[in-house]
Amino acid sequence: MSAADLAGITLLTLRVGLVATLLILVPGVATGWVLARARFPGLSLVRATILLPMVLPPVAVGLFLLELLARSFPVGAALQRLLGEPVLLTWWAAVIASAVMSFPLLVLGAEQGFAAVPRRLEQVAATLGASRARIFLRVTLPLAARAILYGLVFAFARGLGEFGATTLVAGRIPGKTETLALAIYGRIEEFRDRDAALLSLISVLLAFSITALAETCLRGRRR
Repeated sequence: MSAADLAGITLLTLRVGLVATLLILVPGVATGWVLARARFPGLSLVRATILLPMVLPPVAVGLFLLELLARSFPVGAALQRLLGEPVLLTWWAAVIASAVMSFPLLVLGAEQGFAAVPRRLEQVAATLGASRARIFLRVTLPLAARAILYGLVFAFARGLGEFGATTLVAGRIPGKTETLALAIYGRIEEFRDRDAALLSLISVLLAFSITALAETCLRGRRR
């Protein structure tokens, strides 16, 4: 495997993971806040539905996305108009698969973070005349930031390693949709074990670097 191929696969994986994480950032944090603070009939059902990608076989999620993103379905048709091409078998399909599979991790982190924020502090801020938006931005969000960051980091790492759903919706097209996970599987199928081991090592280094960086930042915040 050439250095150019290795760099291309790694960069594509990082791009897919980063874009997927950015796509779920706002809805993931908002959903976590709703699950932590809202009380309404069916809340448990909503939470279970959101967490489904964590317990379902990734291929089953991929099959659902395959139907959802098809041109014959309204979502797929809308994305085709937006992107100017069918979304299936593109790197955008890999982004969507990674976003769906990693979304629950961010939601769980955000939910735990918001649930741990003392309501008394928010009430004190309200008595001092702070608006709801100001209370959220100045009190609630900073106190929940550590847990949100944890969820965000692990969501990003999960997106980098996504395989099952991505295989169905994006395929393994070298130079176009071949992420590290897909490249590892492809090299094993081709009996290129040395290349597969090298790609696996890069995956380990990426995951370790991401988690180590997060730990360093969080320890700095604690101090």
